[in-house]
Amino acid sequence: MVFFPTANTVPTVAGRHPVLGTSPDGPFDKNVRTIYLAMGCFWGAERIFWNTPGVLNTSVGFQGGTVANPSYKLVCTNTTGHAETVKVIYDPTAISDEGVLKVFWENHDPTTLNRQGNDRGRQYRSAIFTTTDGQYSAAVATKEAFGKVLAEAGKGQIVTEIHEPSEDLVFYPAEEEHQAYLFKNPDGYCMHGPNGFSCPTGVL
Repeated sequence: MVFFPTANTVPTVAGRHPVLGTSPDGPFDKNVRTIYLAMGCFWGAERIFWNTPGVLNTSVGFQGGTVANPSYKLVCTNTTGHAETVKVIYDPTAISDEGVLKVFWENHDPTTLNRQGNDRGRQYRSAIFTTTDGQYSAAVATKEAFGKVLAEAGKGQIVTEIHEPSEDLVFYPAEEEHQAYLFKNPDGYCMHGPNGFSCPTGVL
């Protein structure tokens, strides 16, 4: 099964990405894929992915909550259930599902529940929202493989949520000031980067 979001279920971000030069609406080749990744504050997480070869477009927003079209201010009250999330559109001929997930696993701490660094609350949880069965299989397989790497190093268990494709898990774009935030504010807050561990690939 492949889930293709529609304009009615997934709002979009206006304009072109200042780094990648593309719009979230494309045009893209029909074979491009989209995955939604939550790994703490979305400012630094988005920059990780716009610097990843094979990624065509990124934008930030909120996913996995119970309120439609939430504002950043409302999400910060920790009452909506949303996670700060990066929408990643990528070319699967240039980077595989596992390749995208490798970047995800290696650039945050997936063992901390509802927290990244000093950022605490459900909005900062680690989560993967897939749009294809292949992505879901890759997410489960890489989680298991990376979990073994962390266990051998004496680290805790991975607490990352992995969601199957679902039309109920709508992505709501954040306000424009949050899009490509660290391009607009190069010295802005960022707590993302390599966590010191390598996620195995080729594990499907």
